[in-house]
Amino acid sequence: MDGDRRGWRQCLLGGAVFAVCMAGTTLPTPLYGLYQEKFGFSEQTVTVVYAVYAFGVIGVLLLVGNASDAVGRRPVLLWGLGCAAASAVCFLCATGLGWLYAGRLLSGLSAGLFTGAATAYVMELAPSGGASRATFVATAANMGGLGCGPLLAGVLAQYAPWPLYLPFAVHLALVACSAAVLLRLPETVRERRPLSTVRPQRPSLPPQVRAVFGPAAIASFVGFALFGVFTSVSPAFLAQSLNVHNHAVSGLVVALAFFASTAGQLAVGRVGVGRSLPLGCAGLLAGLALLAGALRWDLFLLVVLSAIVGGGGQGLAFRGALSAVAEASPADRRAAVISTLFVVAYAGISVPVIGVGVLAVHIGLEDAGLVFIACMAVLVSTAAVYLLRRPVPART
Repeated sequence: MDGDRRGWRQCLLGGAVFAVCMAGTTLPTPLYGLYQEKFGFSEQTVTVVYAVYAFGVIGVLLLVGNASDAVGRRPVLLWGLGCAAASAVCFLCATGLGWLYAGRLLSGLSAGLFTGAATAYVMELAPSGGASRATFVATAANMGGLGCGPLLAGVLAQYAPWPLYLPFAVHLALVACSAAVLLRLPETVRERRPLSTVRPQRPSLPPQVRAVFGPAAIASFVGFALFGVFTSVSPAFLAQSLNVHNHAVSGLVVALAFFASTAGQLAVGRVGVGRSLPLGCAGLLAGLALLAGALRWDLFLLVVLSAIVGGGGQGLAFRGALSAVAEASPADRRAAVISTLFVVAYAGISVPVIGVGVLAVHIGLEDAGLVFIACMAVLVSTAAVYLLRRPVPART
């Protein structure tokens, strides 16, 4: 009993460190309007700045996505916290657009180092028999941290001094505390190898994972694409079309999507992994429809509902995908396989975002958003049909 209690305490602490790192990746979301005023760049530039983060994630996952399987979880996570701290310093020192690019790239490197390694670490810290709950802790820490970032920055920017500095100073302090916590947690990789054994990896999968990876990857791509566009351009839409200039409100709307995702992940335990994937796609489709209505009729309520419904659908689909892939993976390749899943997910969070930014220059933000919604609706409908015809095996 004492061992189980200690194991869950360590699991939750690992999840807290995970959440702190991920919060830093969304911290600038409600501040982009202020940066636009300060440095004078366009909405297209906002989406490129945002997407630089995703390219950093994908680069790390491809180059060293399996590093924690070799050198251990803690060293990789400490490097991730170091990149998060460096990112905060870049934003604190920002005097031009180049600092924002550097800060977002470093933020992407930190997320890339954390995604696969921290997910596997949190699951391995849990007591034996607690895989399902540990998976929820890991995915909730990921999405909950992403939600806390814009909420924290929005509140501080609206109601505290130094809106472009205080959020990053606070996050820098949280990163330092997280490093102290991580140093007290145990290492879970028993047979470690030198860093020289780590090689860049092409996305590849063990044979036993391939049957579940296809539908899991499709659902993850669509969910992250919705989140990517929502978090990058929704503050601008709220300000330009709905006259909502309160940074705390903008941050809260974005945070609602991530918190709803956490709630959707919690529901997977009841509906089951196999059902959660097609149900998640249905939720994403409904969220896209609500967002289309918000863009068409300029209704704030529909923006909020699209965040909640679409976020819930993303949570159902994402936790179902992660659970299926993690359980099907051999232990010595689990972090690498999870990293491959995140490569697909972050492709969804980058390419559509840039596409919306390019279209917004020529046809306006609202019409660009409608084009994106139409494309994603086709994709998510195709994914749902695929998942209904080829469901994830019930054993997962």
